[in-house]
Amino acid sequence: MNTEIAEKIKNMLVENLRIPADELEYTSELFGNDIGLDSIDSIEIIAGIDNLFGVQMTGAARENFQTIETLTKYVEEHMGE
Repeated sequence: MNTEIAEKIKNMLVENLRIPADELEYTSELFGNDIGLDSIDSIEIIAGIDNLFGVQMTGAARENFQTIETLTKYVEEHMGE
């Protein structure tokens, strides 16, 4: 996993969704019991990933949004497309 990408995603989540940084690990369930995000938050994530990396996530499978790790993997796989 590219930790530089993961850190950028984490910082974006902290800033845009006001998640306390100390509660957010790379493996925290974003939409599960850990963080508890909702579908509106997923729109913020899609916009943030597009702004940071130029990667489109609209229509991406739900499993790509589970954790910072899965978001990072998706970005790594789709950068430069």
